[in-house]
Amino acid sequence: MSDMPPLALLAGGLATRMHPLTASQPKAMLEVAGEPFIAHQLRLIRRERIKRVVLCVGYLWERIEAFVGDGEKFGLEVVYCIDGPILLGTGGAIRKALPDLGDEFFIMYGDTWLDCAYAPVVSCFRSSGKPALMTVYRNEDRWDKSNVWFEAGAVRCYDKGLHLPQMRHIDWGLSVARAELFAREPPGRSFDLAEIFGGLSKTGELAGFEVSTRFYEIGSIEGLHEIDALLRRQN
Repeated sequence: MSDMPPLALLAGGLATRMHPLTASQPKAMLEVAGEPFIAHQLRLIRRERIKRVVLCVGYLWERIEAFVGDGEKFGLEVVYCIDGPILLGTGGAIRKALPDLGDEFFIMYGDTWLDCAYAPVVSCFRSSGKPALMTVYRNEDRWDKSNVWFEAGAVRCYDKGLHLPQMRHIDWGLSVARAELFAREPPGRSFDLAEIFGGLSKTGELAGFEVSTRFYEIGSIEGLHEIDALLRRQN
């Protein structure tokens, strides 16, 4: 698939859980398998034939820009959307980045390792006719609390605070969305992506795509060591 949409990479959080490692650098710049984690992410994105990345950044973002630059060394076009003094949250950051993203785009968190084929995800999104798609993984409360009721290709309920018996899946971390979803929100409002997707799930408007490989994240010291070992084995 040559017409892969751009990707919004959410890397603006304060990463307080990872102090003291993130006291002087953003989480995306933590060393994994010998280099900053974001380098591994950008190569994965390029492997999946995505050409443009919008980096939604905030905390110590200059460190990321100094390393990534315009993305040329990763075979990508990288542009930056900076939070500013007020943290906008994951949803607010995407709302601010809309001028750089176009009509449809991937969304990925800057602290996750999500290794799968991305083209089938886009195909599923486009054929669903829905304004957004969430990738899900059958988790059964293994890696974290399951928060998704996934059935017949749709997310019937997504709620981090609700624990229904039908919730056997978890939000894997990769999504596709249409810009109109975020354009209706007032600029500068701070809100979470989960707010948008949770609302869509309750009205039957959130498509789902089941992924069979587990996610990895660098949001904890244990997770950091896990990804480090995984990528060293792969390399």
